[in-house]
Amino acid sequence: MVVWVLTEARYALPEADGQSLPAYVQNVLNEDFALVEALGACGLDADRKVWSDPSTDWSLADALVLRTTWDYFDRWEEFQRWLQAAQKVTTLINPAACLHWNLDKHYILDLKKAGIPVVPSVIHRKQSEFPWEKACQTLPWDDLVIKPTVSGAAKDTYRATLSQGEWHLAPAHSDTVEDLWASLLDRQDMMVQPFLPSVVAEGELSLMWLGGTVTHAVKKQAKPGDFRVQDDHGGTVVTHDMTSEERAFAEHAMDVTVDVMAQRDMGMPLYARVDMVRDLYGSWAVSELEMVEPELWFRVCPEAALVLAQAITEHLTKPSA
Repeated sequence: MVVWVLTEARYALPEADGQSLPAYVQNVLNEDFALVEALGACGLDADRKVWSDPSTDWSLADALVLRTTWDYFDRWEEFQRWLQAAQKVTTLINPAACLHWNLDKHYILDLKKAGIPVVPSVIHRKQSEFPWEKACQTLPWDDLVIKPTVSGAAKDTYRATLSQGEWHLAPAHSDTVEDLWASLLDRQDMMVQPFLPSVVAEGELSLMWLGGTVTHAVKKQAKPGDFRVQDDHGGTVVTHDMTSEERAFAEHAMDVTVDVMAQRDMGMPLYARVDMVRDLYGSWAVSELEMVEPELWFRVCPEAALVLAQAITEHLTKPSA
């Protein structure tokens, strides 16, 4: 069976011009090829492809595994067209219905409804002309985070803090928060959440769930003076020895999520990353549950790539019901 691991054009096979590749790019390649090699070890014909390559015939693959397709939110309409076309000719992993659901952070509201503790979130629809003054007046917090419902790498993500009757933005922006909010809401759905001091003080945990098992974890920490934990913004990542409480929280979140997906006939996810933080009361809450193209940190747990590869192989080779 043919399985293609998907990336974006920046990470196809970049030329190093006789020099070593940047560490970040090398990490991307190492992560992707760890899975390609693990799939090969499971007896699958595995390769790596760029999702946006117009010359690729996607019907030639038995399955496509989305991995480092990290430009999709900058090419949203194109990606949506590609996704609709690809799902008609091959199997997507995770399942197509799961991907469509998880691409938009509206899913956070579904998790809350299902009883999973999540970071409190209010979503405002694109072009709803909902002014910032009205948006913030409905909330019991004066330290907020605003971000798009479709995004990655903290794009268009800001902290808005009320001090002495004025709102201040971080990172700094030439617009006022009112004008920035109006501009962002004009082109995309926006989410408002309370700022959680624990993200700066303790960081954010990411627990990897592969083939139904939590395999490993990392802790992401923002650089001094920032709140964004992504390495795109200077954040750092270290291996984390998860506690039994942390593992149990992530497993419960995924158990409930799998039930939600089953009820909606979305299929069974094979991989996910549970991002979790301490809420304003010190309890664990899901900040995001990534099932499209999450970084899975195989480099801190190499055997996890084989766990995922085995789950994919079993999924593709099991007899039809």
